[in-house]
Amino acid sequence: MSPRIEPAKAPYAPSVARTLERLKTPGDQALSLFRTLARDERLFARFTGAGLLDKGHLTLREREIVIHRVCALNGCGYEWGVHAAIFAAAAGLDAEQLAATVEPGVASCWGPREALLIAFCDAVNARADIDDDLWRRLAEAFSEEARIELMMLAGFYRTVSLLANGLRLEPEPFATPFPAG
Repeated sequence: MSPRIEPAKAPYAPSVARTLERLKTPGDQALSLFRTLARDERLFARFTGAGLLDKGHLTLREREIVIHRVCALNGCGYEWGVHAAIFAAAAGLDAEQLAATVEPGVASCWGPREALLIAFCDAVNARADIDDDLWRRLAEAFSEEARIELMMLAGFYRTVSLLANGLRLEPEPFATPFPAG
C-alpha cells in the first residue's frame, strides 16, 4: 500500500524548513507525516504547534502509555511504531507493556495508576466522554491540569491516527513493528 499523498520535498518554506530540521528523528529527514503536512504551510504550522511532547503535567511514562494506547485503539501502527522506537525505552515501557497497549482490556503488567490511564483511553476512544466514576478516580490520581492534558493528548493522538491511517503512511524505517492484535 502506498501513501495517498506523497510527502513534500525540499525546498520548503523557511518556517517549515526550520521546524522540519527541529523535528528530525532517526534517519536523515523528518517523519513522512510531518513532510506530508508540510505541503501546506498553514496546516503544518497548526499541527506542529499543537504538540504535547514537552514536559507537562504527566510523566514521560504516563504520556507514552496514553499515546500508545490511543494509537493502538485506532489501529495506527505508524505512530505507535514511531513512539515505541523513540520514546518507549526512556519511558520504561518494556516489550510486554508495549504489547499490552494493543490488547483489549487492562493487562496485569500495569500498576493501578497506569491501569487507570488505560481505562481512560478506552473510555474516551469509545465515547469521547468520561463518566462520573472514571472522572472521580482520575481526580484522585491526577491534578486538574493533568486531567486537561490527558484529554488533549488523547484527542491529539486520535487526530494523528486519523491522519496517518487516512493518508496510508508507510511505517518509518526505524519504527518498531506494530504487534498483530
